[in-house]
Amino acid sequence: MNKVLFIRRDNIGDLICTTPAIKALKLKYPAVKIGVLVNSYNADAIKGNPDIDQVFVYEKEKHSQKGRINVLLGNLNVIRRIRKEKFEVAIGCSYTYSRRVARLTYLSGAALKIGYVSKDRPASKFYNKPLAEPGESMHEVEAMMGLVKPLAVAGPPPLMTIKADPGELEKALQYLKRLGLKEKGKAVVFHISSRKPQNRWPGERFKALGELIQDKLGLDIILLWSPGNSSNPFHPGDDETAEWIISKMKRKPLAYRTLAVSELIAAMSAGSLVVCSDGGAMHIAAGLGKPIVTIWGSTDKKRWAPWGVPYRLLQKEQGLATEISSEEAFKAFIDLYSRGKAE
Repeated sequence: MNKVLFIRRDNIGDLICTTPAIKALKLKYPAVKIGVLVNSYNADAIKGNPDIDQVFVYEKEKHSQKGRINVLLGNLNVIRRIRKEKFEVAIGCSYTYSRRVARLTYLSGAALKIGYVSKDRPASKFYNKPLAEPGESMHEVEAMMGLVKPLAVAGPPPLMTIKADPGELEKALQYLKRLGLKEKGKAVVFHISSRKPQNRWPGERFKALGELIQDKLGLDIILLWSPGNSSNPFHPGDDETAEWIISKMKRKPLAYRTLAVSELIAAMSAGSLVVCSDGGAMHIAAGLGKPIVTIWGSTDKKRWAPWGVPYRLLQKEQGLATEISSEEAFKAFIDLYSRGKAE
């Protein structure tokens, strides 16, 4: 076995949760060339990953302004490039059966095509090594590890891997220092955005929590968010909420409007601890090894909790992040922060 292709077409967090399986394969077979097929939206999440040799990027029509025909032609060219590489194994990375992932796996031209199939679809014309999808809720990282078992890769999953681009990191540090950052690693990162409405914590709560942290501990707050307008149906932004927090906090946070995933990773690297909602930013924080206080709505914590880092997860039975108070979040923060100081 010389070449293996991983295919992951989902969002940022899903891709990051696949990196332990990629690392485990590389540890087992150091000489194997590993390729990854991802979309243009999440590709920055694996930039600089030392376990990956090739990255193939396709576009989703909703993420592009090129028009349907140009997107299709561009994606066909990506498939041609993959087929020229002659991958021996292709792995369709999806927790449940996905026809789109399965089709991309088939189109790779690999001899061995691995992927999960559902109970009511135990066979697939796209996979010649179909695996039964996880029957019970397990962590996404563990489910992705199941996909490399046919390649004799076993054992506990490694940590997730995220690398900040050196140039972006230097740019972020210089910008934050101009805003008043005293020292790298001595600030708390707030990421206030979440794609799912039930996971969104009000700006007023972030403001109150930030002021508690500033007043009681004297720590800087680095404020991050998804850029853009809240009315965007695909990727709602939080420019308005961020502006409100900046204007209302007694001591202004160090606000960095990141326009790309690579910028977000770099800015998050500058903090020592992260406060965020459930979502891709939370998995970025875990991939960077940051302790996390995360405020949740209705997401399945057994499947999506932060992997491999200390964390405090706040979730109510009602499944709404708005049910969690700033005081509850501060208590969780103090507990996590104090443990880190003791260690």
